[in-house]
Amino acid sequence: MQTTTLSSKGQVIIPKALRVTRQWGPGTRLEVHDTPEGVLLRPVAQDRKVPIAEGLAAIRRRLAYAGPVISIEEMNAEVLRQAASRLAPQQGDGAGTTRKRTR
Repeated sequence: MQTTTLSSKGQVIIPKALRVTRQWGPGTRLEVHDTPEGVLLRPVAQDRKVPIAEGLAAIRRRLAYAGPVISIEEMNAEVLRQAASRLAPQQGDGAGTTRKRTR
């Protein structure tokens, strides 16, 4: 166990071994949580904000779709067609028959 001292300004030095292990370099932002066991420090996730156009361009590159442009109406029609084709075989099996549940 290592110890540290609280300064008159309320600052605490985190021992170097812990900083190295946690990869907390200068400027690392930490959340401070008060817990029943004591104070908990967690690194704040880095915001990687990019302009919307740049973000959308990155998504398009990842998808790399080179096919024709399809309208929403065409997509909806295909979804309905696929759903109907998957439900059709189930509806034909045992249609009109009832089964008694047994316990």
